[in-house]
Amino acid sequence: QVRLRERGGGSVQARGSLTLSCEVSGYTNVVGWFRLAPGMEREGVAIIRPSGGGTFYADSAMGRFTISQINAGNTVYLQMSRLKPEDTATYYCAADFDEMGHILSQDRYMTWGQGTQVTVSS
Repeated sequence: QVRLRERGGGSVQARGSLTLSCEVSGYTNVVGWFRLAPGMEREGVAIIRPSGGGTFYADSAMGRFTISQINAGNTVYLQMSRLKPEDTATYYCAADFDEMGHILSQDRYMTWGQGTQVTVSS
């Protein structure tokens, strides 16, 4: 059973940067970052495959966010730059992806962290 723990949330001004980390214990085929903003559905932000390092980004994250890993996926980072107020959300780390689904579909991930809040002020 994989376990996840997010760290690094906080408050930042628009155009600032923040890095989140997800500590991963156990095996998983994919580690994803998702976010949930008030009144919105949880959306996928970025994923990484610990084996091989392949990544995929949502359009909203492309060019501003970078997902990376160390120690073969034991820790996965989400580096966020040029943050916007609309990036304000609770960010979740997810694992155990059902390979039959879309890589950014929250319904295809079986294991979730507790979440960490990111607030971007204008």
